[in-house]
Amino acid sequence: MSWGAAGTSADGIAGERRQLINVAYRLLGSVAESEDAVQEAYTRWYALPRGRRDEIASPGAWLTTVTGRICLDVLGSARARRERYVGAWLPDPLPDRAEWGLGPSTGLADPADQMVLDESVTMAFLVVLESMTPAERVAFVLHDVFRYPFAEIAAVLGRTPAACKQLAASARRRVRAARAPVSAGEAGRADAVRQVKEAWESKDIAALVDLLDPAAVMTADGGGLVGAALRPIEGGARIAQYMVAIADKAPALELLERSVNGAPGLVARRDGVVMTVASFDVTEGRVTRIWAVRNPEKLRPWARHDMP
Repeated sequence: MSWGAAGTSADGIAGERRQLINVAYRLLGSVAESEDAVQEAYTRWYALPRGRRDEIASPGAWLTTVTGRICLDVLGSARARRERYVGAWLPDPLPDRAEWGLGPSTGLADPADQMVLDESVTMAFLVVLESMTPAERVAFVLHDVFRYPFAEIAAVLGRTPAACKQLAASARRRVRAARAPVSAGEAGRADAVRQVKEAWESKDIAALVDLLDPAAVMTADGGGLVGAALRPIEGGARIAQYMVAIADKAPALELLERSVNGAPGLVARRDGVVMTVASFDVTEGRVTRIWAVRNPEKLRPWARHDMP
């Protein structure tokens, strides 16, 4: 896939926004930061003299290159910022807009509504992307996810196409190393998540232990704004006890099966307010990873979706 060509009309330029948001989210894992990056790219576009804009054959290519460079800069400073973050940092969870029946997207839609939900936005995949260097992540996402050629990715990274190819290969090795040998399909994941929900609601520790892999890991992100485990909880038995303890402390907690980043997940709400969005990784019928996002700033897209 090449950058593609778009007209320089207002509609043509605005039409690039959805693609840019999708690129930026996969690079940054943050809805707010993705929106900021894309907005900055548009600001730079309109700051160009009209004559200069008319000379640009493909505004989409220009906007993607600029968005990629902005994201690269953000990624460069993200490591230091996340070292100051209270507890574990997790990517923003995304709701499935089709599930809420919101109707067609508009130019003023929430950026979360413009995401294409596929394998490249699952929480498991995004967490692996977090392990990459900024340059690896940009090269990998643009090439392997969006199929942009290395010759054009080189313009984003300021490196040779050969160097970009090596970066993507290095990132690919990270993905292969992190991938579970036998992951459950969609139906298997949904069934496992449903059973976890039922066992959690009934506070059945034995059932939870049976559903969780003995080496399962649960990571929570409260951002220092709400209560959450500051370190990953390791071991199926410990996770089961932790989940039941939460249920004991919050008897009014309501669990809902929802699509999270395009995969089966759970939403916990109390008095109509979304408190936690949980993603799961399932291998051979047992839950191996749980990512629980509790930071209210990351749950804003979910507040927009009025769940029945």
